[in-house]
Amino acid sequence: MSAGNDREANRFSARVGRYARVGTNVGGVAAKLAGAKLFGLAADNRKDAESLAAALGGLKGPLMKVAQLLSTIPDLLPPEYAAELAKLQANAPPMGWAFVKRRMRAELGADWEQRFAIFEKEPAAAASLGQVHRAEAKDGRALACKLQYPDMASAVEADLSQLSVLFSLHRRMQSAIDTREIAKEIGERLREELDYQREAQQMAVYRAIFSDEPRIRVPEVVPELSTSRLLTMGWLEGGPLLDWKDADLETRNRLASTMFHAWWHPFSHFGVIHGDPHLGNYTVFQENGEAAGINLLDYGCIRIFPPAFVEGVVDLYLGLLHEDEARVVSAYERWGFKGLTRELIDVLNIWARFIYGPLLTDRVRSIADGVSPAEYGRKEAFRVQQSLKKLGPVTVPREFVFMDRAAIGLGGVFLHLRAELNFFRLFNEQIDGFKVETVAARQAAALESAGLVPGG
Repeated sequence: MSAGNDREANRFSARVGRYARVGTNVGGVAAKLAGAKLFGLAADNRKDAESLAAALGGLKGPLMKVAQLLSTIPDLLPPEYAAELAKLQANAPPMGWAFVKRRMRAELGADWEQRFAIFEKEPAAAASLGQVHRAEAKDGRALACKLQYPDMASAVEADLSQLSVLFSLHRRMQSAIDTREIAKEIGERLREELDYQREAQQMAVYRAIFSDEPRIRVPEVVPELSTSRLLTMGWLEGGPLLDWKDADLETRNRLASTMFHAWWHPFSHFGVIHGDPHLGNYTVFQENGEAAGINLLDYGCIRIFPPAFVEGVVDLYLGLLHEDEARVVSAYERWGFKGLTRELIDVLNIWARFIYGPLLTDRVRSIADGVSPAEYGRKEAFRVQQSLKKLGPVTVPREFVFMDRAAIGLGGVFLHLRAELNFFRLFNEQIDGFKVETVAARQAAALESAGLVPGG
């Protein structure tokens, strides 16, 4: 079949064309923002945000993932942009069967179909970097095959170039936050997500961490059917978390406390965190018709932290809890903040008290009263942004990016579930007896066992 008559090739060419149009839209919006700033004009943020979100929502690719991330960080986007981009879901029209066969042949060889008992033609899920097909192994095991879209490395670099343009413009507009470290962090994590062999290693770390935790299930990798662009793992049966949002309070609280453990236990004990806590990355499994726990999915965006940073997170909490100013300042310094002044510390504490607020009072409560999941953190982010603008650009340590994302994402989950928990006790259980040396030893052993090295 010639390329001219190849519908799949044409479909991919159309996707490339859409990328080009998104680049034009990004550039056009950037130009409008710059012009409005230069000439004192009022930009129509809501209209521009809606059009840009509409363009991004039709793409497979990393730019959509970046857009979701940017919507959670104070000052990176006007509020209207943050609200629109937060709505984006990492789902897109899938590759057709002809293209899938070509991609599978490239990864496993011409006889790839003979290596499965069943391989379903229609994908079970389509996301920003690849799609998942259900399959069955020769021995009867149910499998999930995550196949990366073609040329994603080029797409990532193109999108990071667009991001660089936006960040450069952002810095020139007298922003409150210096985005250079944030840009480096996003670039490194996105490039890591392209490597499915690394994702398999990160999954192995989590399987070890939760090996004795029946409430949390982690897929098992099938290495003989995996490559750097194909990840084959055991299929975990489960349904959407939102299917349980109207369940009784006991069930909703059980799911919320499990989610809390799934994110904070790996961080406080091993210095690793799942950096992408959106609704598509976990499902609920049942036992005897009851919600019994969560399947934790997608290990491409795992952040490995220096143990000293974890110590800083714990010390900041304890400093706020006991009103120990010296401990708070020391924690910010270990996080990597420079040039700390009284004014800057006060502003940082606004955001810290928002993130840590539910963990500071020993009582049963919701994560936030009268706030929708989409609006969680917006008011506090605006206060931080307005205050930081008076102090000049502040360089945010790169580790902050995914800590912030995890906190906002988890808060949204608790709001969806309308959970009422004692977050103080849940968190203090995780940091009881905390020692940075113990975390360092656990992390080193876990990473070595999986063949990983600590992240930057």
